[in-house]
Amino acid sequence: LIGDAAEISLLDSSEGEVCTVQRDDLILVAEFRDWIYPGLRPDGTVERGGDRPFHTVINGENFHVLEQLTFTHEEAVDVIYIDPPYNTGARDWKYNNDYVEGDDLYRHSKWLAFMERRLKLAKRLLKPENSVLIVTIDEKEYLRLGLLLEQTFDDARIQMISTVINPKGVSRGDSFRRSDEYIFFVMLGAAAPQRLELGGEWGSGSFGNSDTAASDDNTEPAWSSMMRRGSNSARADRPGLFYPIYVDPATGRIEQVGAPLSADKHEAPEVPGLITTLPLRRNGSEGRWQIGPEELRSRLSQGRVRIGRKTAYGYVINYLSDGAYAEVLSGRFEIKGRAEDGSILATRVGVQSRAQVPFTQWRTPSHNASEYGSTLLTAFLPGRKFPFPKSLHAVEDALRLFVSDKPEAVVLDFFAGSGTTAHALMRLNRQDGGSRQCISVTNNEVSAEEQARLRREKLRPGDARWEQWGICDYITKPRILAAITGRTPDGEPIKGDYKFVDEFSMADGFNENAAFFTLTYESLWQVSTDRAFAAIAPMLWLRAGARGRCIDDLSPGWAVAEAYGIIKDLDRSTEFIAALQPQESLRIVFIVTNDEGRYQQIANEIPGVETVRLYEDYLRNCESNGDF
Repeated sequence: LIGDAAEISLLDSSEGEVCTVQRDDLILVAEFRDWIYPGLRPDGTVERGGDRPFHTVINGENFHVLEQLTFTHEEAVDVIYIDPPYNTGARDWKYNNDYVEGDDLYRHSKWLAFMERRLKLAKRLLKPENSVLIVTIDEKEYLRLGLLLEQTFDDARIQMISTVINPKGVSRGDSFRRSDEYIFFVMLGAAAPQRLELGGEWGSGSFGNSDTAASDDNTEPAWSSMMRRGSNSARADRPGLFYPIYVDPATGRIEQVGAPLSADKHEAPEVPGLITTLPLRRNGSEGRWQIGPEELRSRLSQGRVRIGRKTAYGYVINYLSDGAYAEVLSGRFEIKGRAEDGSILATRVGVQSRAQVPFTQWRTPSHNASEYGSTLLTAFLPGRKFPFPKSLHAVEDALRLFVSDKPEAVVLDFFAGSGTTAHALMRLNRQDGGSRQCISVTNNEVSAEEQARLRREKLRPGDARWEQWGICDYITKPRILAAITGRTPDGEPIKGDYKFVDEFSMADGFNENAAFFTLTYESLWQVSTDRAFAAIAPMLWLRAGARGRCIDDLSPGWAVAEAYGIIKDLDRSTEFIAALQPQESLRIVFIVTNDEGRYQQIANEIPGVETVRLYEDYLRNCESNGDF
């Protein structure tokens, strides 16, 4: 002991490693080398999805939660998406990205050991016949992570893509500016990226030119940028073609076309509620449009003008040239109607689909982590900050490639951070009516700066005033609540609209359910003597699919819910089995007994339904000696 601190030895350390902790923070959980077992404490729900399955958020150390999930979800997960600590030395994360000190000679091996333990458990959870692990990383550890993945998933197909997450780049001192990161896709069994209709921002912006809407496979008409390129493209070359176009951001339609500006004017008059767009180049210099105001109005009525992405200077405006429009009218295209912006919807006759698999380099405006990560998170949680959240649409697109054909997929994120994975999955469900569910795992650590402040206030972990600043309570849970309800933590409607694929008001929320839990630790004595049922009950509900009612009371001796049943008083098995018969969605039955013979007798009377003996199966899967 050193004053108010204590030095403790780390378990399984080959070099006698120790760390310093506050003495008041030490709690006796178990005697040395006693086994401990995980449980869950309910922390509330939000229910807007009727009989849809629940998304779940678990506040706890992710290694122990993964051990717990080997009981509830072994070989049952379709996708694992994780954004682990990058081992960069940063101290501004809510969870510890500064995994070890920068001058530690073993910092890479320690990070690898940290990751290896978790990946080995993750492998047990993935469906071996068809599933994928998705891992994001930057240049600090991508080489070592690649080798670790090949070693751990030796029977998988592994591919790495690069993706631009910040087009402006981030300064790295005397190094190149960082604008991208990497994503590993570890594909098991038959898993493979789906061929998708890569239209809109994904199709035109992912692989090159994002200023036009022309498609590579020529299934759509040849939309061209209305901004003049190349020679004679400056304002001075054709002053009459420098005029404002006014777009309604709510509808995406051109509402007004202004007159050319006089030579001494460089800014157009503003129109309330509309976004002004001038032909300005990316460097801010003045260009010109291809056609004049009257011709633009004519082409608007013909459906020959399409609105593209929003930029710092307004919107990208695309149009059909005379030749392209003539081809559309020639019969080589089928006109299907008009888009919301009034532009023609046409498909080349004889072309069935423009579905394709993305390339290994992604450069998509919707993947901008600043605009659709940090800025978007601020809309849901005003005044709260979480450094470097993923773009919602980047996660959504990565998941879409592997769950578009799996409407009931189970997705796990055990570095859940700000909760982007669950949020993205809810968007996917809304787009196609799916019932996919996400399991989000995060701890409730505070940042290094917050920890120092709280220590000065004589607070410690476990105190309510400390825990309120933790990542799970301050960011993850409130973000998922806000996404579902459409309201901020202060009860205000969320301002703004979702973009890309489907556009709607964020205040609409989602028709989804979510349940929140905190990891607990139970002793062998408590479990084996049936004194820990309250902590184990949520795990049984999770294993049954996280649907409907959670059975938390066995005082009558047995209980039956929508998807599962539990019996403790085996003398009442006849009435229990009778109660199971009407349950069409029954998935699993739990039988509490130490008698193998009686367990088999009841199991044989429930043909076609999975049965589990408690607490034998639970104890075998979940025992832990406190390793991290």
